[in-house]
Amino acid sequence: MTVRCPCLLGEPYDECCGRYHRGETKAPTAERLMRSRFSAFAVLDADYLLATWHPSTRPGTLDLDPEQRWTRLDILGTSGGGLLDTTGTVEFRAHYVLDGHRESLHENSRFVREDGNWLYLDAIATPRQGLPRV
Repeated sequence: MTVRCPCLLGEPYDECCGRYHRGETKAPTAERLMRSRFSAFAVLDADYLLATWHPSTRPGTLDLDPEQRWTRLDILGTSGGGLLDTTGTVEFRAHYVLDGHRESLHENSRFVREDGNWLYLDAIATPRQGLPRV
């Protein structure tokens, strides 16, 4: 059975974000890294999230809440983050269900590319920014 990727690009998980999670290839753009990180939250892949987090802002550990079910990712805008860039931002809204309530996280994330690898750096404050329960 083919499982659709949580990032909602329409591809099967194994051919989409799964290949990044397995380390078969690297995300080519900041947006693809954002999508793969959303998918990592959805499939509870804390190791991938930590590996794609910039060392200057990365937490020591990451405990994901299995009760928090990530349901949809909306990319609202991007700046830079392309194949030839070294920095970029991705503004998104990530929807989730927790304790029977539908919620969303709105964030404008900063990414940097070092040694050919895109890394999540941090979030630029946005109005009504929620934080995922980890």
